[in-house]
Amino acid sequence: MIPSTTPLSPPSEHALPQSVDAWLARIEARGSEARIVLGLERVRAVWQRLWGDRPFPHPVITVAGTNGKGSTCAYLEAIYRAAGYRVGCYTSPHLVRFHERIRVGGVPIEDAALIAAFTAVETARDTVALTYFEFVTLAALWHFAQTSLDLVILEVGMGGRLDAVNLIDPDVAIVTTVDLDHQAWLGPDREAIGREKAGIFRTGRPAIVADPNPPQSLLNTAHALAAPLFRIGAEFGFEPQESQWRWWSTAAGQRAGLPAPALRGEGQWHNASAALMAVSLLRDRLPVPQQAVREGLLTATLPGRFQLLPGRPLLILDVAHNPQATAALAKNLRALRLPTPTYAIFGCYRDKPVEALVAPLVALIDRWWLVPTPGERGQDAAALEPVVTAAGARAVTVAKDVEAALAQAVKEAGPDDKIVVFGSFSIVGQALAWRDNVRTTNP
Repeated sequence: MIPSTTPLSPPSEHALPQSVDAWLARIEARGSEARIVLGLERVRAVWQRLWGDRPFPHPVITVAGTNGKGSTCAYLEAIYRAAGYRVGCYTSPHLVRFHERIRVGGVPIEDAALIAAFTAVETARDTVALTYFEFVTLAALWHFAQTSLDLVILEVGMGGRLDAVNLIDPDVAIVTTVDLDHQAWLGPDREAIGREKAGIFRTGRPAIVADPNPPQSLLNTAHALAAPLFRIGAEFGFEPQESQWRWWSTAAGQRAGLPAPALRGEGQWHNASAALMAVSLLRDRLPVPQQAVREGLLTATLPGRFQLLPGRPLLILDVAHNPQATAALAKNLRALRLPTPTYAIFGCYRDKPVEALVAPLVALIDRWWLVPTPGERGQDAAALEPVVTAAGARAVTVAKDVEAALAQAVKEAGPDDKIVVFGSFSIVGQALAWRDNVRTTNP
């Protein structure tokens, strides 16, 4: 561990990258050497050098879960911003630009601030090897600590207990859902995974659980820590009422006449309800009027979560990359009640259970294009083909990349058909970039 009392001299200017792209290339190259070793010792040592023993200067809400983390963060960010608060939000991964991960006031971090944060972490780490995620998380935390804020919202990258985000003690912790994903790191079943996600709970501090059927390990951890527990369907919940809905809590009364959550999908009721529970628990420090709740629910945005892009054919983007998420995607597609043909563009990392991912969707998709994913965990599209076909998929084509697949799908689809792009964040990000390029080229 680095001694916390000896300041480091900053590296010479010529030794450090001068652009964000060069910094990211450097961090990624070094991160691949560090290997993922779950634990907080390395990040805690570097944070000690960056911040010392001072408490984190802002209230914090930390959000973990298999699915629904990003949506819950989006509702929190939108509601508190509508109430006039200055909010820092850290989420991952990004879709198109790295800057999306670190936002203040809803605005992605600027190049100069990001380079300053990277420089601070590089100076403090000395010889400590950090993974890509550890490095950029420390940069985000340092940036937030230096900034005048009313609240910080942190999204866990993987698991919870040993995730770099868990370096900071949250004032309120939320676990959205618990399902199978990253089993090699988090354990083989929901009980083991729930225990890892419960690692963000803190003694005596509120723990919110939005999974309607949580593993017992999640609840046991909260009880062992004497963390006040708020479970959906027990201590809080929601009730749809025609075009509006009612949120209720045994501890904080109710909010009625609420507009439907802006984000699409059945699970959004759970995510929005968890966000409102956190808002209620922090009401003494950060009061939020009803109008701000309404405005936040209406304006929350999160690209790539059952995102419907207007046009003909209809383009649907979803970062569904685990079985729970693809099952939800299938349910949401059925709920659209659009009988026209559906085409799919799909790619995922090689550590994902491909057959389990595509199984919920094979009956709904008329034509498939498989695309490669980039990076160390990447997978060739050709490797997906036999598994997707064995799962029952019809009309499967291996494409060179997302852009080629989209061009072909748009050419073959009728104006009333649907094209669903799903799988890894990188796949959906490439689809968003393609859409933006098409808009620029053909305004």
